[in-house]
Amino acid sequence: MEALKVVFDMETQDPDDFLTLLLLLGHPRIDLRAVTVTPGSQAQVGVVRYALSCFEVDIPVGAYNINHPKTCVSPWHYRAYGNIPPSCDAREGHEVLAENCDEKTTLITGAALKNVGRAIKNNSLKVKKLVAQGGFAGEGVVPKYLQMEKFKGKKTCPTFNLNGDRKSALAVLEYSGIPRRYFVSKNVCHRVLYDQDLHKQVRVVRKRSKALNMMYLGMDIYLQKRSHKKLHDPLAACCAITPLIGQWEEVELFYAKGEWGSRLASGSNTWIIVDYNHALFLETFLAY
Repeated sequence: MEALKVVFDMETQDPDDFLTLLLLLGHPRIDLRAVTVTPGSQAQVGVVRYALSCFEVDIPVGAYNINHPKTCVSPWHYRAYGNIPPSCDAREGHEVLAENCDEKTTLITGAALKNVGRAIKNNSLKVKKLVAQGGFAGEGVVPKYLQMEKFKGKKTCPTFNLNGDRKSALAVLEYSGIPRRYFVSKNVCHRVLYDQDLHKQVRVVRKRSKALNMMYLGMDIYLQKRSHKKLHDPLAACCAITPLIGQWEEVELFYAKGEWGSRLASGSNTWIIVDYNHALFLETFLAY
């Protein structure tokens, strides 16, 4: 099977973006071509470069703003992986996207869509499809029996990544250079957890994969203080690798008063996840 050509746009304020980067670097079905980071601080670039160096991979790294004044890296990264030095070894994020994406590329996003938005503004982005972590599917799209208790009856909900750059998110929905869009949204992400049960499964196979071993070591630190971690971005990445993980509805995404929702809309070329196959997710997540 031909490897999936992927570019990953990420942030580092939440551990699951780094877990996703490890997943993409180590997965047997992924050909990772470039990474862009938002907002793009030198500390963030250092974290990305550290991960790449662990796999002896040298690919382009892009930053939205390499001079961003804050580190924007969670303390977990340093507790888990040590004193990672900052780095300036990055180019403009939109340039990296433009040069490393084409009609065969799957663009996976786990951050505010700033880099993507700037590439769209320059009309320089072409991809096969976008798989974005973000959005919300609720009443009218998700059957009642699939609605989580905290989302029951809701049609809209705030969503971090899309609200991080609303104009860019809206531009993504209209841009012809992205012919197919898939949103892996919180109505399903909040059901997918890295807990002690999954940690035990990772432990069984971790010696067979550098990525799984690094995930295990990092989450061993994380689970010392917390019972679980929601796997927003790893679910999105796994859906990009194995689309059958998700049950999808074709929709129109909309923004209203600080919140996002979706309504059924045939022909939109935009799909949102409403359910997922846990066994198939695990098979993809644990592949080596």
